[in-house]
Amino acid sequence: MSDRFTALLVSQDEAKNQTNAFVELTDADLIEGDVTVAVEATTVNYKDGLAITGKAPVIRRWPLIPGIDFAGTVISSENPNWKPGDKVVLNGWGVGETHHGAYAKRARVKGEWLVPLPASMSPIDAMIVGTAGYTAMLCVMALERHGIVPERGPVIVTGAAGGVGSVAISILSKLGYHVIASTGRPSEHEYLKQLGAVEVIERAELTNPARPLGKERWAGGVDTVGSHTLANVLSMTKYGGAVAACGLAGGMDLPSSVAPFILRGVSLLGVDSVMAPRELRLEAWQRIEKDLDREHLRAISTLMPFDAIENAAHDIIEGKVRGRLVIDMTA
Repeated sequence: MSDRFTALLVSQDEAKNQTNAFVELTDADLIEGDVTVAVEATTVNYKDGLAITGKAPVIRRWPLIPGIDFAGTVISSENPNWKPGDKVVLNGWGVGETHHGAYAKRARVKGEWLVPLPASMSPIDAMIVGTAGYTAMLCVMALERHGIVPERGPVIVTGAAGGVGSVAISILSKLGYHVIASTGRPSEHEYLKQLGAVEVIERAELTNPARPLGKERWAGGVDTVGSHTLANVLSMTKYGGAVAACGLAGGMDLPSSVAPFILRGVSLLGVDSVMAPRELRLEAWQRIEKDLDREHLRAISTLMPFDAIENAAHDIIEGKVRGRLVIDMTA
């Protein structure tokens, strides 16, 4: 097998101007690691969009191949846990930020960063889930650990038409939750109901400055937006409820008060997918295989070729994307 392969390389000049280019690389250009993988599928996540457009300082090593997740087949391994032919998935660990990532036909990574591709899923299936879906499952698991079960009442999902939101709705609805979806795109209401949302509310209901406490409307939530949206979700969470926060599409600030926490016993559950321990990752992927409605997978995804990544990155930052963008690296 030739060691030459195509990659999307992001570079920065002395004036910090960013350029993106498809280039030919060899194995010698890859960063250190003990497992080399043929990348068969990847995705464009919001963080990838930030990296490629330069809208936020996601990339911290130059030049770099972006792309924070992939699925593929092991080509070679010096790690005893993996052998050539193994099907694997990677999410996070700084890949696409400080370590060459998924937007190449080949990746070299540390074996401990990998988990097995679920037996009933193809690489494309796994990347329809991707980091967004894996993060959504971590949020659901966090709510469950806090005792937010369907019997406690409705749960809200913000940024509902995005990747995390779409998968969260599908999982929560299959588990029996009454899901309220929040979106700023009226055209997506029917799509969200097809995924299992019982109610759809306008994003505008949650974007104004929050009162310390609002009317109790939900027992829990999955928030991908942050800022005023998260503050409003917290202020309207029922006594003893909890909100899993995993995103910042609306901003990194949280203009809230202590009122929901000290007067209603509400809990804010931080969810990090990048450095989550292996045991939690394995549990999340096992749950995804069991609890994600496979009929929804194709409905929430758009399959694209490798050379469409840059345009897709701009679309996701501009809020034009529904569900998941999946890149077929074998095409």
